[in-house]
Amino acid sequence: MPYSTLRTRPLRYLSTVSSQSLGSARLTRILPQSRRYSSNDAAYDATLSNLKIGGHTRIIFQGFTGRQATANARESIAWGTKIVGGVTPGRDGEHLGLPVYPTVRGAVDELKPDATAVYVAAKDAVNAIEEAIKAEVPLIVAVAEHIPVHDMLRIMSMLKTQSVCRLVGANSPGIISVTGKCRIGFQPLPCFKPGRVGIVARSGTLSYEAAASTFRSGLGQSMCIGVGGDIVPGTTLKEGLQILIEDKDTDAIALIGEIGGDAELDAADLVRRHLKQSANPKPVAALVGGVNAPSGRIMGHSGAFSLPGDPSARTKIDALKAAGAVIVNHPSRFGPVLKSILDSTTTAGAGATPGQGPQRREMHTLARRPTLTRHTSCQELEFQRRSIYLPQEACLAYLREREIPISYGVDPDSQKMLAITINRSTRRPCVIASPTRHISDVRKFDFTYGLPKADDMPLEGIVRHLQLDPKSGDSLRSLIDELIMLFIGKEFFLVQTWITEAPRASKKILVTGAHYGFDTASAKSCGRHMDVLELRNTSAEDPDELAAEKEGIVYIKLKDGNIGTLVNGAGLAMNTVDALAEVGGRAANFLDTGGKATSLTVKKSFEFILKDSRVKCIFVNIFGGLTRGDMIAEGVIMAFKELKMKVPVVVRIRGTNEKEGQDIIAQSGLPLFAFDDFDEAAAKAVELTQGDIVNS
Repeated sequence: MPYSTLRTRPLRYLSTVSSQSLGSARLTRILPQSRRYSSNDAAYDATLSNLKIGGHTRIIFQGFTGRQATANARESIAWGTKIVGGVTPGRDGEHLGLPVYPTVRGAVDELKPDATAVYVAAKDAVNAIEEAIKAEVPLIVAVAEHIPVHDMLRIMSMLKTQSVCRLVGANSPGIISVTGKCRIGFQPLPCFKPGRVGIVARSGTLSYEAAASTFRSGLGQSMCIGVGGDIVPGTTLKEGLQILIEDKDTDAIALIGEIGGDAELDAADLVRRHLKQSANPKPVAALVGGVNAPSGRIMGHSGAFSLPGDPSARTKIDALKAAGAVIVNHPSRFGPVLKSILDSTTTAGAGATPGQGPQRREMHTLARRPTLTRHTSCQELEFQRRSIYLPQEACLAYLREREIPISYGVDPDSQKMLAITINRSTRRPCVIASPTRHISDVRKFDFTYGLPKADDMPLEGIVRHLQLDPKSGDSLRSLIDELIMLFIGKEFFLVQTWITEAPRASKKILVTGAHYGFDTASAKSCGRHMDVLELRNTSAEDPDELAAEKEGIVYIKLKDGNIGTLVNGAGLAMNTVDALAEVGGRAANFLDTGGKATSLTVKKSFEFILKDSRVKCIFVNIFGGLTRGDMIAEGVIMAFKELKMKVPVVVRIRGTNEKEGQDIIAQSGLPLFAFDDFDEAAAKAVELTQGDIVNS
């Protein structure tokens, strides 16, 4: 049934107690206010065809008169996209010569749009998405970062009750039909031309690199679907892949995944079926970022980390390769590899080779650029760090508050793992259970978002899987209910415990340890649960990483590296670390300047990298989407002049204003090594870390 028949109370109702202690009685009064949904995957699956945008697609913008939406709409209209108007609360009239309405319902009634682009801040985005669902807009594209994960769980619960609306995002660069000249998002248009390759990606920057690669190879693109890097995406990698398989303009597919969840395994199953069953299968090339990501760290994207039971990046790569996809280790290789397959000079099983074709060779600098332009950092950058883990004592304190029995000094061999988290494949909350303390033989048991009743949980199945005495069922049920209330009430993305049976006839379940992950977006974007944010134990964290975070930079030190990396975009930063490793290099750090990096951000990034005495060379790998190449180049020059740098720097700038950026580097007169080709740049960085380096 359409969502418009439903009524809900927004999750923000919980924020009224965010700074108070949430004991058992308090939570019992609050949580029933969150409506519980009976979900129907088949209903939402029926909306998948809404992704088939093109020249016919009529688009409105929510937040239409805002600065970012205005710039994006103007550019998209000039390119040929059919934008018919927009929405700004409290306003009507005209903007860019198009009508403005105060509500989505008013815009829908008058303009009959096929899609809406949601260009509002994270704190307002959920209400905007909900308004679009109520107005039954067929396709909703949400680009905002830092929307709280529990808000998105609630939105997905709504979406699964209806068969009208399809969501892309949040934290998505959008969706673009290149053959249909329809852009709903902020993809850099100079990278796109109508052609044969479809792209589906979790990472925006990697998708732009893939688009540029297919552009250079003469293939062009049919469609690019950016599903986004969040934990709960409105559209998954597999669903985007399905659309490209069905698309008549797509002859080959580039698939881009990363660590976190098992979306790539779901996609691999679809690749296998497609290649085996289709009469004319489309070749698929794939890349998975995060092979060398450190365990337990969140790599820029809110969803770029592993939860208990998640497959590794290497497991995902192996699954895609076994399914018949060609594996590439850098997005610049998508074009040459897919072209060779389409030209029948190799087969899908032959593996990838480094990209060929015209590339500019190394450029040593010659002259100085006289003037620098300084840019202020964007306020949104302060939210780069998306999640934190609480100290164990703080976790146990929440359990004591709820009178959950805790036991210490228990034999590890008798302990089992029980957690509440998110099943990324189904986009539902779930119970995760393992019969051992060490995560093995993990099973997931989904439940409906909201406060569960006893019959909502497959309790007998959980008891059997944990290998507990059936008499422990009542105690386990009580514990699960309390953990779920804590999970929802405090907006954790992970409530993990280790449990054992009491050595008495009571068969009571005891907790022996706990580990909670908190989604800081609920506090930083929406002002909820500031008390949880204050529990963060910064004394246990690296001071340089903390200082970088305050500048809006995601900086993570890696073991045994000597090449400092400076990259814009989480996916590209992960891939840079991986690709350096494949050519014999060792990255000293992961560093994501953010999608809206400025020249000042670049200078600050250099400062943090240079504090690491292991660094013998710095590799700057920038692909300009929102970030301009000339701005990055100015930041590099600023850093050299003001920091009196002694370490050599290899700079690769591609994408928006790449020529301007490369020219700035070339004319600076500084000891820089500028490249266009990734392989050449990476090889130079590795070379510069061998032996003693002399700057000249």
